[in-house]
Amino acid sequence: MLATLAKSRRFAVESGLANPPEPEGAYQPVSTLVLELRQGDTMIVNGAPIRFRTKSRIELTAHARFLFGKQIMAPEDADTPARRIYFAFQSAYIGIEPERASGLESARRLIGDFKDATTSPLAREILDRALLAAEADDCYTALKLTRRVIRHEDAVLQRERAA
Repeated sequence: MLATLAKSRRFAVESGLANPPEPEGAYQPVSTLVLELRQGDTMIVNGAPIRFRTKSRIELTAHARFLFGKQIMAPEDADTPARRIYFAFQSAYIGIEPERASGLESARRLIGDFKDATTSPLAREILDRALLAAEADDCYTALKLTRRVIRHEDAVLQRERAA
C-alpha cells in the first residue's frame, strides 16, 4: 500500500497536480500574522521602535524580526545574569545590523559566565539550546528558551515576577 501511495504522490508531483516537497532547509513562506496592540504598546520591527497611539490591529504579510509588549526588555531591566543574556539575544534578533553580531557575541560570553556560576544542569542545557538556536539565526526561539531560565533564576533569587 505504501508503494502505491508513493507512486501516486510521485505521479501527482510530476504531472503538476501537487507541489513537490520542499528540500530540507528551503525557504518556507511566512503566513500572515495579525496582531492586536493596545494604545501605548510598543513594537520593534526590524530594529525600528513603533509606539501605538490608538488600539490597532496590524497584519504582517512578510518576514520581519519583531517583538512587542512584554517581550521587549529595556536596558535597565537587564539586571540579572539571565536577563542580560535575554537582552543580548534581543539585540541579536531585533537590533540594527551592526548590533546583531555584537549581541550574539555578548550572549556567548554571558552564557559562558552563567554556566560557570550555576549549579543547575537544566539551566545549562537550556542555554546551550538557546545559543544553538541563535547561531542558526533563530533568535526568537533563543529568547523563548531564555525566558525559561529567567523564571528559574527568579525562583532561585526569590524575586517576584513582573506582572
